[in-house]
Parts: sequence; structure tokens; C-alpha cells
Amino acid sequence: MAHLSLETSLVGRVAVIALGGELDLAGATLFEDAVARVDEAAPAALVVDLRGLEFLDSSGLRVIAVAAQRAHDHGRRFALVPGKAQVMRVFEITRMGERLTFVDDPAEVNEPS
Repeated sequence: MAHLSLETSLVGRVAVIALGGELDLAGATLFEDAVARVDEAAPAALVVDLRGLEFLDSSGLRVIAVAAQRAHDHGRRFALVPGKAQVMRVFEITRMGERLTFVDDPAEVNEPS
């Protein structure tokens, strides 16, 4: 059973997936399904809010990287809202933090003009 909670919202053409709990192998499919539903809505941007996450492992990092690539492939902006130190440590260790865009608040990601 996944210990991941998520809430998806759409503000204008910016989709936000707010995560809570643990994004690991057990929760990866739930996250992938949410990203697929967002893809169907064809937003201009996708923001993944990590503030509610307590744990992130390599499986979770992989599905985030895949979501970022899918967004890029669809011409969609992609950003992350940083989470707790233990979650962000995974991005630092793998240096993925250097490859992804981080914003302090989902509202910072505007629709392209």
C-alpha cells in the first residue's frame, strides 16, 4: 500500500501536484497516474510541490525526472517546490537539483506569454 497522498489542482493553465507522505517505489505508480491525468488536461505548465513529502527515494526521484522529461517533450514548463531537508538531500546527492527548476511557490510559474 502506498503511503503517498497527492492533490492535483489546475489554476488557469498551470497544473499543480502537491505531494505528501512518501514518494518511493510503492507510491511511484500513483504519482505516474496523476501525471498522466495532468497530461490529458494539456496544461501550459506542471508544478510538483514537495513541501508535504517526508521521504523520497531513488524510485521517487526517477518518476519526477520522467515527469520533467514528459513535460519538456510536450513543450510544457516544469518546476518543483522544494521540500524538507531530507527530501532535498536526494536531489543534492544525485545532482538532479542542478538539472531541474525550483520555485518557492507554485504561483511563480506563470503561463507562457
